[in-house]
Amino acid sequence: MNKRVYNFYAGPATLPENVLKTAQTELLNYQNSGMSIMEMSHRSPSVEKVMSSAEQSIKELLNIPEGYRVLFLQGGASSQFFMVPYNFLPKNKVANYLVTGSFAEKAYQEGAQIGQAHVAATTKELKYTRVNTPDEISLSKDVAYVHLTSNNTIYGTQWDKFPEFDVPLIADMSSDILSRQFDASKFDLIYAGAQKNLGPAGVTIVVISNDLLEISAQQKTLPTMLNYTTHAQKDSLYNTPSVFPIYIVNLVLEWLKEQGGVVEVEKQNRHKAGIIYDIIDQSDGFYQGHAQRDRSIMNITFRLQNEDLEKKFVQETADKGLIGLKGHRSVGGIRASIYNAMPVSGCQALADFMINFMRNN
Repeated sequence: MNKRVYNFYAGPATLPENVLKTAQTELLNYQNSGMSIMEMSHRSPSVEKVMSSAEQSIKELLNIPEGYRVLFLQGGASSQFFMVPYNFLPKNKVANYLVTGSFAEKAYQEGAQIGQAHVAATTKELKYTRVNTPDEISLSKDVAYVHLTSNNTIYGTQWDKFPEFDVPLIADMSSDILSRQFDASKFDLIYAGAQKNLGPAGVTIVVISNDLLEISAQQKTLPTMLNYTTHAQKDSLYNTPSVFPIYIVNLVLEWLKEQGGVVEVEKQNRHKAGIIYDIIDQSDGFYQGHAQRDRSIMNITFRLQNEDLEKKFVQETADKGLIGLKGHRSVGGIRASIYNAMPVSGCQALADFMINFMRNN
């Protein structure tokens, strides 16, 4: 196949083509240095400039107020499942989790291994077909923090309006960060694996308040690398960071600003999601959406009448250059991940295929 396909995988996900072309151009000789950025010392001025630029761009795009740091860590979002309770869950407090999908459940399970953890709300009994309403949330006593997952990649649901609390609010935003506007000041910590909306796998973005960093600084028995303060004090350069992924993240952030920032990107994302949801809604049950409400604008999940038809759908879309539409192995079905870099033309191509597939089957 000589042309690029439309990549609907949930992650690692599609990247802006302009970003890939820039990286290709600079791969052997970054800004006339005579070497690739992958070969440079992580303490060189060039790398420090890239990391500083990426931090400032994230703050700008998320409209983050004063009093926050942006860290570039490793270990994926899954490592944040245990870093958070190790830093912020004392023995006399309880971590509260809103469990609305698989990764939210994993975060809770990790917290429960480290200290006291409470499921303040869940939609597991509803097979994660929606997120919780505010009146369904029941916090424990002595709350250390509340943790939620903003977008449920596997099930295709998303918090539209975030609940508010008088305790620290922490969010895993791996699959919808920078896809829509929200008030970042309501959160004390946001983390996201880069491989869905920000760049390649290998770097995790953490936005953390100074208030939480002060708590982290008091954790004297933690391994050095598990303490957020370690990374904040050294500007994410305590050890060798994932330089090349951070470089790509910085290019993606510049691309996002060129698109008009999060305001314009959100408009585009809602338009893209609407193209596909309209086909599902108008199919008279031929396509059956998993999410009953709180539908994600990043991950669109649906089923067909039987698994044989779903296999046929996946095979025929692949033949058309529409790749990665098989649903997660734990739930099956179809999943179209349409992150920021997915063009409108990709969503329209999928919608056109869905119409023809329904007519033929």
